[in-house]
Amino acid sequence: MKTKQCLVIGLGRFGTAVATTLYEMGHEVVAIDHGEENVERVMNLVTHAAIVDATDERALRAIGIADFDVVVVAIGTDVQANILATMNAKSLGATYVVSKAVDEMARRVLERIGADLVIRPEHDMGVRLARQIATPNIVDTLDLGGDHAIVEIEANERLKGTLRDLNLTGRFGVQIIAISHAGKIEVTPRAEDIVKPHDRLVVIGTSHNLDELRRFLGE
Repeated sequence: MKTKQCLVIGLGRFGTAVATTLYEMGHEVVAIDHGEENVERVMNLVTHAAIVDATDERALRAIGIADFDVVVVAIGTDVQANILATMNAKSLGATYVVSKAVDEMARRVLERIGADLVIRPEHDMGVRLARQIATPNIVDTLDLGGDHAIVEIEANERLKGTLRDLNLTGRFGVQIIAISHAGKIEVTPRAEDIVKPHDRLVVIGTSHNLDELRRFLGE
C-alpha cells in the first residue's frame, strides 16, 4: 500500500475520525483546526496537528497544501468556512479535495467550486442504514461515484448454479468480481465456478442494474 500524504481540515467528530483512522492505516496525516482544544485532542494521534485558519489562503499556502495527495475539508456547521476552505484548497493547487456538506444546497455549491468529491456523512449513513434494513441480503455498498457501485450480496435459492448459466452480465448488466464460499474467497471467478445459496458475491454495476438484481432476489 502506497503511503499517502493527507491533510484534514476541521477536527470535529467526523474530521477526527477521518484523520486518526488514516494515521492508524499507515498514512501521513496533518490535521488542522482553528480551535486549540480540537488540535490538542488529536496531537498524539496523527503525524502533525496545528492551529490553522483554513479560510486564510496564506496560511494554507504556508503548510504546502498543493503537496498533499488528498485534502479532506471536514468543517462542520460553518458552511461559509467550509466553502472558503474548499475554494482555497483548489485555487492553491490541491490535487484531490474531499468536502463535507451539511445539506443538499451546500453539496451543489461545493461541487460547483471544484470539490472532487462531496459527501454528506449523516445523510449517506442514513441511506446506507435504510438500505440494509430494507434489503438485509445486501451486506455492504461501496459507492464509486457517478452511477456505479460495488455491492456484496448473499446468494439464495434464486441465485445458484455456474456463472455461465446464471449469465448475470447478459441478464442484469452486472459483473461478479469475487465469490466467498465457506470462508474461501475466489477473486475474478471463472465461468464454470458455481454459486451456492449463502455464498457472498461481490458485484459491480450501475445502481439501476443492481436494483434489478435485488428485485430478482426477491428483496
